[in-house]
Amino acid sequence: MSGSHNVYKTPSSDLEAEIQELEGGELASRWSRLGASLIDAFILNIISMPVLYAVGYFDGVLSGQQPSFTSQAMAMLFSLVLFIILHGYFLAKSGQTIGKKILGLSIVSYRNDTILSLGNVLALRYLPLWVALMIPYVGMIATLIDPLFIFNKEKRCIHDFIAGTKVVKVAKKA
Repeated sequence: MSGSHNVYKTPSSDLEAEIQELEGGELASRWSRLGASLIDAFILNIISMPVLYAVGYFDGVLSGQQPSFTSQAMAMLFSLVLFIILHGYFLAKSGQTIGKKILGLSIVSYRNDTILSLGNVLALRYLPLWVALMIPYVGMIATLIDPLFIFNKEKRCIHDFIAGTKVVKVAKKA
């Protein structure tokens, strides 16, 4: 790719390639990535917590009992479905979650600066950490270590390395 701007192609339902131009592939700042993640977590939790409370997920937790594996798996499945409902369209169209869209960021392939398909972004970027969360102790360690990797010079977390992605700033439309 040459020139001052890289071109990112996104999938389109009418088979025409939509083109989204990004500011030279400039990496997103650590703070903007954190902000987008916090926005996404807030939205997911504001919806999921009341539902999980209503179905009794927290009953045992409040009395000091560890939720069963089945209960945790069902809560994780619910969160996964909710995540896809909330963010799936934007991830497929422009490589963005709601938080990334609000803050002008996009997830692209590290190798060729294209938007990943929804299946690839879910399977490669999110699923490995969701699975790790289900493993006692490993999940807790993974969720602590993953974001610390953002302090490398490429500003990529473990999930970025697994998926072969990076997060970049989106050019403002004139």
